[in-house]
Amino acid sequence: MKTIGNIAAAILIFFGVLFIWGAFSEDGSPGWIVIGAISVGIGFVIIWFANRKAAEAGQQEVKLNIDISGDVELSKLQCEQCGGALSPEHVHMVAGAPTVECPYCGATYQLTEKPKW
Repeated sequence: MKTIGNIAAAILIFFGVLFIWGAFSEDGSPGWIVIGAISVGIGFVIIWFANRKAAEAGQQEVKLNIDISGDVELSKLQCEQCGGALSPEHVHMVAGAPTVECPYCGATYQLTEKPKW
């Protein structure tokens, strides 16, 4: 839709400029300036409308599912600063890294996996 709108707008603007330019020739008419200005205006409105709709349609939700191999034990998640109990609702993905925000002390830090050896 965006491409079709931009092509149609470019055609309108092109012919609008030709009408305005032609109005100043020997055979030109002053009414051609009005026709050209309207055509150019409609072309710019179509460009604005097509690009605005494309930006709204481009919004999408990304959901990340992680498959973990092997048996996994869920241990208690506690805040590193105050020791408060944390739940999965407090874990958020920021720039591709899991981060935790403690509801008790307000601390925010990135989760890191500690070596198992």
